[in-house]
Amino acid sequence: MIEVDARGLSCPEPLMLVDKAWKAHPGETLRVLVSEVFVKTNVEKFAKSKGKKSTAAPTDDGFALTIE
Repeated sequence: MIEVDARGLSCPEPLMLVDKAWKAHPGETLRVLVSEVFVKTNVEKFAKSKGKKSTAAPTDDGFALTIE
């Protein structure tokens, strides 16, 4: 599992990091850490637009998304 730490970043930076991770590690599951609900929503929408499934869980400082 590849971890992308996008906490504290605003869009489109988290989406760019996720896209870069997909290109560098095709087929790998990503764990994306974000600190804001609107960023979580944007990452979920981005994943869906790429045909990926995502699940989100709250953390102490935001959310952890798993994208497969």
